[in-house]
Amino acid sequence: MTDPTIGSLRVNGATLHYEVRGRGPLLLLIPGGTGGAASFDSIADDLAAEYTVATYDPRGLSRSTLDDPAAEQRVAEHADDALRILELLSPDEPARVFGASSGAIAALHLLTTQPQRLERLVAHEPPVVEVLPDAAEHRALIAHVQETFHTQGLMPAMAVFAAGLKKDVDTTEPKAEIKLPPQAAARAEQTMADLPYFVERIVPSFMAYVPDIHRLEALSDRLILACGQDSRGELPYRPAAFLAERLGTELRHFPGGHTGLTTHPAEFGELLRKTFRA
Repeated sequence: MTDPTIGSLRVNGATLHYEVRGRGPLLLLIPGGTGGAASFDSIADDLAAEYTVATYDPRGLSRSTLDDPAAEQRVAEHADDALRILELLSPDEPARVFGASSGAIAALHLLTTQPQRLERLVAHEPPVVEVLPDAAEHRALIAHVQETFHTQGLMPAMAVFAAGLKKDVDTTEPKAEIKLPPQAAARAEQTMADLPYFVERIVPSFMAYVPDIHRLEALSDRLILACGQDSRGELPYRPAAFLAERLGTELRHFPGGHTGLTTHPAEFGELLRKTFRA
């Protein structure tokens, strides 16, 4: 793996850790969950053969610190962080952007508010559950997760959250056990350290976000909605599928499930490369 150029960027209320590899047009990778920049280590080098690849830790996660650790987290501010990185690294040209999960939510907001900065966006399973007809059920799920977190702790809350995300899946068919690549296994400690912040601050704010569907319709030629081929029936899959149908665009399927980037990095990275070439 090539050592990236590492930098820090002051933004409103935070200092972002970012990493850059390669040469060429800018490709910004926005992580979801607690993955941070390290979640792209397994694909960044390959993509850097064609692009200047930028990754970063979202504010409050891993090496990106908050001025006020108790600050409320908002999608618009996370999207503005991504914008600042685009302006720093590609001030004169629009960039390609990939966002995963919560990172895809920030990317959708960035597209609708700063479309001139994005040439193309691939949004992988943004859990914008407010677009769904049964959104009230998912609000209740998030409230249950928060209550469980504050009364019973992190792991019981994560169990409630995981069950809610998969509740529509047919569990009668056994799934093959997935062995994580060594790089992903090595990140487990940092992932666990970031989970309380993610569950308490990111999940309720981001999953309450309502995207501007009419604006997305006008920008649909720049947007590719993507899902994991193994995610069908799971909650994070449904909003992307709903939006693709509403916008009249193709739903692109990537290897693996919601975390296909982690479980199938080589195949995932190759399809991402092809998607941006198309």
